[in-house]
Amino acid sequence: MIEASLRLPRGAFTLDVSLTLPARGVSALFGPSGCGKTTLLRCLAGLEHAPGGRVVVDGEVWQDDATSVFVPTHRRAVGVVFQEASLFEHLDVRANVEFGWKRLAPAERRVSIAEAIAWTGIESLLQRATAGLSGGERQRVAIARALAVSPRVLLMDEPLAALDAARKAEILPAIERLNALSGITIVYVSHAIAEVARLADHVVLMEAGQAVASGPVAELLSRLDLPLPPGEDAGVVLQGEIGALDAEWQLARLDVPGAAFWTRDPALPLGHRIRLRVLARDVSLSLVAQSESSIVNQIPATVEAIADDSHPSQVLVRLRTQGGGSALLARVTRRSAQTLALAPGKPVWAMVKSVALLD
Repeated sequence: MIEASLRLPRGAFTLDVSLTLPARGVSALFGPSGCGKTTLLRCLAGLEHAPGGRVVVDGEVWQDDATSVFVPTHRRAVGVVFQEASLFEHLDVRANVEFGWKRLAPAERRVSIAEAIAWTGIESLLQRATAGLSGGERQRVAIARALAVSPRVLLMDEPLAALDAARKAEILPAIERLNALSGITIVYVSHAIAEVARLADHVVLMEAGQAVASGPVAELLSRLDLPLPPGEDAGVVLQGEIGALDAEWQLARLDVPGAAFWTRDPALPLGHRIRLRVLARDVSLSLVAQSESSIVNQIPATVEAIADDSHPSQVLVRLRTQGGGSALLARVTRRSAQTLALAPGKPVWAMVKSVALLD
């Protein structure tokens, strides 16, 4: 568990947070540019000193100004990955990965070089010079180098921000694999909601230097009372499993609490744990089930809340599936909301046009 209480004035901006992050999984610091995400990350790494602050990781005090404790960065069990990989250009890939590992005492080597290489999938790159690597390859090497110092916490500051879509597609599976296999706590900074939805287990929403909300990703992204992206990216993240396969039509049923969604077969076995994302723009509402419709996924639900959307003609509707199961968001016009007499407690059918399988 990471506990941090930090206040750091920076001219007109002040970082002022008090939060607790889980000991395992990916915790995302999410918010717009300039909200304090990177400053908070640098304080956790010991690269910034917030006077009067306190940072405790798994019971080990890294900073407590009340007792004059401040552990410098090189003595904190952290690995840091920035937007720019900053590899050692005079060393090949293997030497880059081994650089910090060689400087650890043998007793401190909790992560082997072989593990750092396997978790990031860079086996084929080891003999190459860094100058010839693509942006995605450079970042995977940077992650492997950070892992090789056997961190208790891996801090990642928008590692995909400088990459195009193809390079991002290289890195995301590596981070997912790392999270699944290593057991290392990851703190991930991003202003991209799609990255947070795919990677995060826990989310801290930041605004103007403060942590305005914190909680599990499924819970936080479905809330209507937070300054989350209300536009095209609004949606929910759901956890479930592959519940059935239809070989004739090449479809799979994704089961989540209180609902099931049919989608194209992702070639995963029955029972496989999955994460999926349902965007509000892909959910329409009806008061009755539609028997003559191309929309297969029709989910009985109840309206929980209604809030303004990014355009005055539209609203976001938060729904709860049967039995208090899963939350969904739907975007409808204000006119439709009035026509359907939508209000908290009203039963409806959620017509889900598309589901994105995230893993």
